[in-house]
Amino acid sequence: MSNKVTVPRQHSAPEFMSCLGWSAIIGCVVFAVSILIADFVVPDHDWIADTISDLGAGRYEFIVDIGIYAFSASLVACALLCAHVHFGGGRWSTGTIGLAVLGLIVFLVGARNEYGDRDSDGVVIHIYLVYALGVIMLAVPWLLSSGFAEASPSLAKALKVISILWLISAPPFFFLPTGIDGIYERYLGLIAMAMVVLIGRFFIQRGKALNEGLG
Repeated sequence: MSNKVTVPRQHSAPEFMSCLGWSAIIGCVVFAVSILIADFVVPDHDWIADTISDLGAGRYEFIVDIGIYAFSASLVACALLCAHVHFGGGRWSTGTIGLAVLGLIVFLVGARNEYGDRDSDGVVIHIYLVYALGVIMLAVPWLLSSGFAEASPSLAKALKVISILWLISAPPFFFLPTGIDGIYERYLGLIAMAMVVLIGRFFIQRGKALNEGLG
């Protein structure tokens, strides 16, 4: 009896790529809109001084939580895309896993509800999640850039710029005066969302090109 395993022919699913690509982008839009809504709804909120964490605590926390979960789904969608169309190499694999871990961290930030209200019940892990997010967010775009180099040199360069910009921008957040850390955190959020939108856009275009090629 033969134990030979037949490996199926690999192929990319254009509709799958397009669906996940749009999911990634829409998740970012939902995240941004939820923050804008909360900025107006939450009483006595100063969007320059108060962080997103402050919006995620109290009576209207569900508004920001929806956005956080949507952004988490965006990161997972990007991870699925990179796993589906694997451009090869250990760096790509590590970056793909990093995207999935980022999605989990963002989800935990929303689910734990430890931010903004000085929660001290049980084990408080929010600050550790923030540190982990900062480090992984630095590594992921740089790791993925080499894989995109051949398929889209412009995207590869953009991801490297995002990584460098994050390296320069993220550490100062922990030393900023409380009067401006809110707007600065939103700036960091835009950097993270830029990575997701660029990856989602690439796979939407790739899916469209494959569909046209099959048509």
